[in-house]
Amino acid sequence: METSARNVFGQPLKECSNDPVTGFFRDGCCKTGKQDFGRHLVCSVMTDEFLDFSMKSGNPLKTPMPQYNFPGLKAGDKWCLCALRWKEAHEAGVAPKVDLEATNEKVLDLIDMDLLLQYALKEQNT
Repeated sequence: METSARNVFGQPLKECSNDPVTGFFRDGCCKTGKQDFGRHLVCSVMTDEFLDFSMKSGNPLKTPMPQYNFPGLKAGDKWCLCALRWKEAHEAGVAPKVDLEATNEKVLDLIDMDLLLQYALKEQNT
């Protein structure tokens, strides 16, 4: 696991969400490591459109899974998305907004910063 993860601005990675708890390591942050094949790097604010898209793509994020202590997501929740799923959603016209301060800089290997900026939450401080 990354010990000093940075966001897309090169600053310390901020928390994405602890309600619900997100991140590949379920630590609230979009940290990654060798075992994170999905690259859960993009801190996004869920929308109904994205959640429906995800369901049709085989990832039922709205569905609670008590066996994994997963409550299911709803519009407004923040979640660390797989970078390529976010990019797929962009291409389908349903990509959710992105909290850039909580999005891992490693996403820049897969998604251009200019594209991410188009989806930035308006309250970004950077």
